[in-house]
Amino acid sequence: MSDLPFGFSNSDDDPDRKKDSGREQGGGQGAGQPFGFDPSAFGLGGAGGPGGAGFDPAALGQMLTQFGQMLSGMGNAMGQGGQSGPVNYDVAKNLARQQIGSVTPITEGTASAVADAARLAELWLDGATTLPAGATRTLAWTPNDWLDGTLDTWKRLCDPVAQQVSGMWVQGLPEEARSMIGPMAGMLTQMGGLTFGSQLGQALGQLSKEVLTSTDIGLPLGPAGTAALLPAAIEAFSEGLEQPHREVLVFIAAREAAYQRLYTHVPWLRQRLLSTVEDYARGIKMDFSAIEEAAQGLDPSALTDPSQIEKILQQGAFEPQTTPEQKQALERLETLLALVEGWVETVVSEALGDRLPGVAALTETLRRRRATGGPAEQTFATLVGLELRPRKVREAAQLWRRLTTDTGVDARDGVWAHPDLLPDSSDLDSPAAFVDRILGGDSGTFHDPIAQLEQTEAREREEKNRESGDSDS
Repeated sequence: MSDLPFGFSNSDDDPDRKKDSGREQGGGQGAGQPFGFDPSAFGLGGAGGPGGAGFDPAALGQMLTQFGQMLSGMGNAMGQGGQSGPVNYDVAKNLARQQIGSVTPITEGTASAVADAARLAELWLDGATTLPAGATRTLAWTPNDWLDGTLDTWKRLCDPVAQQVSGMWVQGLPEEARSMIGPMAGMLTQMGGLTFGSQLGQALGQLSKEVLTSTDIGLPLGPAGTAALLPAAIEAFSEGLEQPHREVLVFIAAREAAYQRLYTHVPWLRQRLLSTVEDYARGIKMDFSAIEEAAQGLDPSALTDPSQIEKILQQGAFEPQTTPEQKQALERLETLLALVEGWVETVVSEALGDRLPGVAALTETLRRRRATGGPAEQTFATLVGLELRPRKVREAAQLWRRLTTDTGVDARDGVWAHPDLLPDSSDLDSPAAFVDRILGGDSGTFHDPIAQLEQTEAREREEKNRESGDSDS
């Protein structure tokens, strides 16, 4: 699976997001323009750059013919069903299913074991958090079930970015070309949809065989109210561990249940995560001179060979450039995901720590799994350009534990009442200062976070009114 994002940041743009040397070998900048599009025919790149000299209107007809042939070959090779849009999800789903291959059906005994583990986990969680159960049902999923159950959420994550990138392909053309591009706009969109669909399908096919639950990457990917565990992946995860498989199953079920409680009873959280992705998408910029360079020397005959197409996609053409605004959006997303993961880790440890002796070891195993490039790391690096660094999760967990100790469970969970009450990235570096700031020397204030928020807003209004009055006078 390529480590290069199909529509987000190139990790090489940000030294804080460098991948380890072992994973760098899978991607990297290089030649390989998907589908053989040669932007130089429109005068892109080079000395003139986008909109520069060298545009030949007569080349439009030739390019239209070339596009038609390439898209026809691509559609036939990948089973394209005529879907249009920023991402071709038919291609994505077909490629993912090819990677998944044959799967073993869920047996009645396995489904029953998953249901029993979920019931026990919910019972124990009741004493560790004020948030009630969020899942109305718990299912055992195969990789195909995971793909079907999460694709709608992937669409919400991927469409904003893909739409932005697709629009840039036209925006980057010289003005004269844009005025004549009408017949070609649909082809550009179709080409982009195939590109993004291919990368998404490869990533999801791999991820579906590795995730343990529907929330394993930190996001509520499945339908609302549905908790899901993937028994085959959990069994593979259990191999080599000293803990009994049943205890591992309860531990994983507890994590899934904790995520479901948080995402169900903190109604703003899901939308805030998706909005942050959209904020990132709006700032995407592309280097068209790099696209022109990548297009040189590509053999169009390779476009009918799926294995060659995969190599082309892995070479990382169309890499967006990271802007300061995007880095801020990524930091907000990274911090919010770390807070979610840290809260889940804290609550599960409190609920199961005295009941399952192996909880601490299992928690550390999951941390190492992420640190060494587990499915969450790889998928976010490929599709979102984000690496949820283990340091952030560890610090978030320390903050939640400190809140629990100093203020109690009710106050800790009350922080989720409003996004403005949550700690930011700097607070993860200094959890004691965050607790002191929230408490303000009066622990009673913290037990009503909404009241605290209203007081803050009222104070800000008074300050604005005073400033307005001073200016009028």
